[in-house]
Amino acid sequence: MLQGLSHPARAAKSWPFEQARLLLERILRLRLADAERDLAATLIGADKIAEAVRTLPALSEPVIFQCGFGASGLPHMGTFGEVARPTMVRTAFRALTEDAIPTRLIVFSDDMDGLRKVPDNVPNREMLEEDRDKPVTAVRDPFGEHESFGAHNNARLRAFLDGFGFDYTFMSSSETYRSGRFDGVLLTILERFDAVQAIMLPTLGDERRATYSPFLPISPKSGRVLQAPTLERHLERGTIVFRDEDGSLTEVPVTGGRVKLQWRPDWAARWTALKVDFEMSGKDLVDSIRVSSRICRALGGEPPETFHYELFMDEHNQKISKSKGNGLTMEEWLRYGTPESLAYYMYQSPKSAKRLYFDVIPKATDEYLSHLEAFNRGRREANAPPIDNPAWHVHRGAPPEGGSPVSFSLLLNLVSAADASTKDILWAFLARYIPGATPQSEPMLDKLAGYAIHYYEDFVRPAKRFRAPEPRERAAMEALARRLEALPAGADAETIQNAVFEVGKDAAFEPLRAWFAALYEVLLGQPTGPRFGSFVAIFGIDRTLQLIRRALAGELVAA
Repeated sequence: MLQGLSHPARAAKSWPFEQARLLLERILRLRLADAERDLAATLIGADKIAEAVRTLPALSEPVIFQCGFGASGLPHMGTFGEVARPTMVRTAFRALTEDAIPTRLIVFSDDMDGLRKVPDNVPNREMLEEDRDKPVTAVRDPFGEHESFGAHNNARLRAFLDGFGFDYTFMSSSETYRSGRFDGVLLTILERFDAVQAIMLPTLGDERRATYSPFLPISPKSGRVLQAPTLERHLERGTIVFRDEDGSLTEVPVTGGRVKLQWRPDWAARWTALKVDFEMSGKDLVDSIRVSSRICRALGGEPPETFHYELFMDEHNQKISKSKGNGLTMEEWLRYGTPESLAYYMYQSPKSAKRLYFDVIPKATDEYLSHLEAFNRGRREANAPPIDNPAWHVHRGAPPEGGSPVSFSLLLNLVSAADASTKDILWAFLARYIPGATPQSEPMLDKLAGYAIHYYEDFVRPAKRFRAPEPRERAAMEALARRLEALPAGADAETIQNAVFEVGKDAAFEPLRAWFAALYEVLLGQPTGPRFGSFVAIFGIDRTLQLIRRALAGELVAA
């Protein structure tokens, strides 16, 4: 799938390839000595990637991509983006290196974090209040399905990611701490405690600075994750002393899952212990990345290559917030749009803030379909995949050959004009427009039809506002009716569109889009619409004539 792309991948301009090239530079810089780097550059420049990996064993170690999941809540829209975007960079890196350098995406669940706030969208909240501040893997499952709330959310996460076909390795913070995987880096932090404090304390307020420690001990008595200062350190025993909730001085090892690191040192420890090479994060975490990178270096590690993306906004340009409940949920998007349209939305312009609300779904869907069509056209004509096309990234290097012969916006208007409540009604029109087409032969179109019905019922129908035509518009629509009646049977969309254009020009609409706006507002009850010729070709000339006559008679406004 990804073989033979290294040369075009080196020239690709899309952001995942830009990041992939930076990542490859990092791998060569960190893993190879000067002479080895020169050899690697020569071989890679000659598209001998596999030979470079065979010759230089350090290149055969997996390149680690990582993203995090806050296990105190359920998977959501941001979770999808956290995994989808680094997956796009990983796919680009695989293409750049012809899959010769192994890669691995770790989805790391922060399920050892203390439950500081009980979510609003779960049952049995009183039970969770009793378990507050315990690691989420020690909090009872309010749904009664798993051994803990953390295990429940982890299972939901994995089902969520598996449903989208992501290739990933799941890691649990609780299991990683308890297994000893982090013991080495935890002992290093104990040893370099003062160096870590010197980095962290200037970033904190006076009150927090007075009691801050990178170690959050887990009380042996209550099981809660405590914000307790470290009173003593014993390097020879690998322990710290803190004051427990009952006031007693308590000594615990920093290893074996008996303490949890504060989140910035935890990030740095994770990068160091897992040798993470690439991680993405939101723009709001730029300062945290900077601080964690300094800690990582203090621990003897090398911070990963990072990429910051802008945050989503709601329709009022307010930052999306889970606590506010503004913006779109994952379930809402997938009621009205395909997973591919969501992946495309995550792909486009990650450095620009984007509004995330219902109206973006039809636009994202049609843009995705347009890119998929362009990709397949380019693949046929150039006999090579156009890898800078967003569809290549959305489909992880393997876009399907079939798209949809009808746009989503056109389907929406067809649903509106036909007042279609089922896909069967829509297919009665579609099968006439695309001879021989069936839901089985056009699966993408069939899926879009279902989404279009949902979107129309929930958003378009309640907002429809028909108006009566003005005198000039009435005369033009009467002329359009005569033109349509004179067209030959089976006239195609282009012929119909030309007729509509001519009527608008004859009526001296300036600009011409005012003529199309009038058609949409008078006939469809909305300010915008699809290419009108395509709509008429699907809806049928006879039915369009009936629609025009009803509008001229005032029946649509009255309804």
